[in-house]
Amino acid sequence: MTNPIPLTSVEAADEESDSDATPACVLVFNANDPSGAGGISADVTAIASVGAHALAVVTGAYARDTAEIFDHFAFDEETVAEQARAILEDVPAQVIKVGFVGSPENLSTIAEIAADYADVPLVAYMPNLSWWDEGQIDLYLDAFRELLLPQTTVLVGNHSTLWRWLLPEWSSERSPTARDIAKAAAEMGVPYTLVTGIPLPDQFLDNVLATPQAVLCSEKFERFEAVFSGAGDTLSAALAALVASGSDLAAATTEALGYLDRCLDGGFRPGMGNVVPDRLFWAQPEGETEAITDEEAQALQVFDMPAHDTKH
Repeated sequence: MTNPIPLTSVEAADEESDSDATPACVLVFNANDPSGAGGISADVTAIASVGAHALAVVTGAYARDTAEIFDHFAFDEETVAEQARAILEDVPAQVIKVGFVGSPENLSTIAEIAADYADVPLVAYMPNLSWWDEGQIDLYLDAFRELLLPQTTVLVGNHSTLWRWLLPEWSSERSPTARDIAKAAAEMGVPYTLVTGIPLPDQFLDNVLATPQAVLCSEKFERFEAVFSGAGDTLSAALAALVASGSDLAAATTEALGYLDRCLDGGFRPGMGNVVPDRLFWAQPEGETEAITDEEAQALQVFDMPAHDTKH
């Protein structure tokens, strides 16, 4: 099982590297999402937005639009392994983040890689898989439970998703708490569980980081009226990046949840389907800009530089 200790004292970079010059790196396993709502696009953008660098391993591809997922095509496990091991031979990763990887074989490969880097914390996100074939869902969840959860440091998922998966025999009239879900995850070797979207009265949702013994932190937000795609990938990627950069787990969770709230608040609808989180909300101009005169435009051209000489 992954040692939970690094979450309170994560090394932001290798001892021999200059942490001021090199951002922390997160090894990411996820599928390509052509809508840009979730998947590897969400991971890379969120990780960069909070100041880390993504080492992106593509595990497959969705066929989807902004409204729904039509299909998914998984890469074979050798392709996934070659991508990950090649970059890990060159660049040290401070955290591993796992999204939807498409097959039990890929989960097995990722679990083997995680075991080889057992000192690196692993953040695993379990999305809603109701769009998929029921038989494939069962195989995937079984493999995730048996192979990846023992390597997982922080499990992230929506309350209803984790409830159905980890507590299928729940019979109480009350809904399970975050600690109840954390207890079930801990039986598989997971020390920390972040449960999102817990319904509260008055249109609020709670988000709770818990262990079987205690609630470590919680953040309550007002429910948005819109339907979003990609919120879970955004949150888990931001959390992984903040932990990789040196934040302790509770502080990273609070900051990642606040970041997600701002992303959803600035969300946009690029197509006819769901709203996409704006993971670069902070880069958008505030208000309307004043038009410049012809003389000002001509003066600014003096400072134009060739594209290859510019630096963001």
